[in-house]
Amino acid sequence: MRALRRLGWLLGALAAGALLVQAWYYSHILWWAREAPASTAFMERRLEQLRAKDPQASLRHRWVPYARISPQLKRAVIAAEDAKFIDHDGFDWEAIQKAMEKNERRGRVVAGASTISQQLAKNLFLSGERSWLRKAQEALITGMLETAMDKRRIMELYLNFAEWGEGVFGAEAAARLHFDVPAAALDAEQAAWLAAILPSPRRYARGRITPYIAARMVVIRARMESAQVP
Repeated sequence: MRALRRLGWLLGALAAGALLVQAWYYSHILWWAREAPASTAFMERRLEQLRAKDPQASLRHRWVPYARISPQLKRAVIAAEDAKFIDHDGFDWEAIQKAMEKNERRGRVVAGASTISQQLAKNLFLSGERSWLRKAQEALITGMLETAMDKRRIMELYLNFAEWGEGVFGAEAAARLHFDVPAAALDAEQAAWLAAILPSPRRYARGRITPYIAARMVVIRARMESAQVP
């Protein structure tokens, strides 16, 4: 009987701890629905890695409001990363199903289906480890983001904290580094290039176009006109 009581207390303590963790996440999300974060977990982790090589290393990042980001970049990112962004609840269930089927056929993970909301959840709070626990936490945070913010705010945060090069974060820093223009002035070609490198941004030097990136840009440009932007 005493052992059962102890087990009950332990389970209760674990549940209370889990609720406190989720409350911590949600309180930050509610604040960031109105105020801009100073940094993200992903940025802090990247800075640590850079400073392990160079103690003086710093990140390139400058927040800009949604209105000062080129509509072309918004269209390009949605076309490349999440065509159903406007319509889904944070998860593209059809894309998830297709990715699971493709991975099952290949016998390994070769495809993902993360939405912009899921990517933002990971960038804001989580580590880069791959585990079911981390994926579950990502899903919970994604739901919180979709509950607390509208699509415009989610997109604004995503574009301001996406990685676009070695130590380069956000549309403004990316536009100035790669094209010597502010984020507001990016044209369709430049926007397509930035969207094309998002999966592996540190692989591509300033403005570098490989055959793969060129092909990706053609696809992205073709989809941009029909991309729905919040």
